[in-house]
Amino acid sequence: MSDQLRPRASLRTAVVWEVLKDALERRVKATGRDALDVLDTGGGTGNFAVPVARLGHRVTVVDPSPNALFALERRAAEAGVADRVRGVQGDILGLFDVVERTGYDAVLCHGVLEYVDDPAEGVRNAVDALRPSGALSLLGAGLGGAVLARALAGHFTEARQALTDPAGRWGEGDPVPRRFTAEQLAELVSAAGVEVGAVHGVRVFADLVPGVLVDTEPGAMDALLRLEAAVAELPAFHSVATQLHVLGEKRA
Repeated sequence: MSDQLRPRASLRTAVVWEVLKDALERRVKATGRDALDVLDTGGGTGNFAVPVARLGHRVTVVDPSPNALFALERRAAEAGVADRVRGVQGDILGLFDVVERTGYDAVLCHGVLEYVDDPAEGVRNAVDALRPSGALSLLGAGLGGAVLARALAGHFTEARQALTDPAGRWGEGDPVPRRFTAEQLAELVSAAGVEVGAVHGVRVFADLVPGVLVDTEPGAMDALLRLEAAVAELPAFHSVATQLHVLGEKRA
């Protein structure tokens, strides 16, 4: 993966980007069209939208933040893809107030479900925006990663609270409203009419390794990236990942 096509904060996005890029390539072959229509719900400043547009696809970003959309516009212009990136203010629960149903070859729903009141409705809307056999890329906060992180920080009561709380929160100060297990995300996706193709653990080690080690040890960054890629598809590591990625295809 070239630096040009790698989204920023590669440790956090590399696994998802590689999986997404492969899925888009498969859709290109299946549709016979070089340029796909891609929807990025909650896409913010374009961490994924701009690299996807660099591949030649048309990307619509729906986000509730005007500031994020302004930054997206600037970022797309700097990357030379302003003509292929469109920002629209809105959110996933009111998605069809701003975009059309069944209008997209791929939908990204990254870091959205943990913040909406009704995750099931959010997933249904994302799927309803897809054309038949379209690709869904879903990224959500993982329960196990939060439990492990609190425990390793010595906050054992908070770790247990996250483990037993229905929303997976460790306390009142928890900035994340909701977390998921891999099984919960897969069930949401399947119930919405998507055939689950793969589940990946994201940031299994990246959030636990001291930053100074990655920054100063020669070759550490690349080695950690390779390790993350190696464990991403192994179910044994899904239970301790900071994030969980589900890739699926809308049933025809």
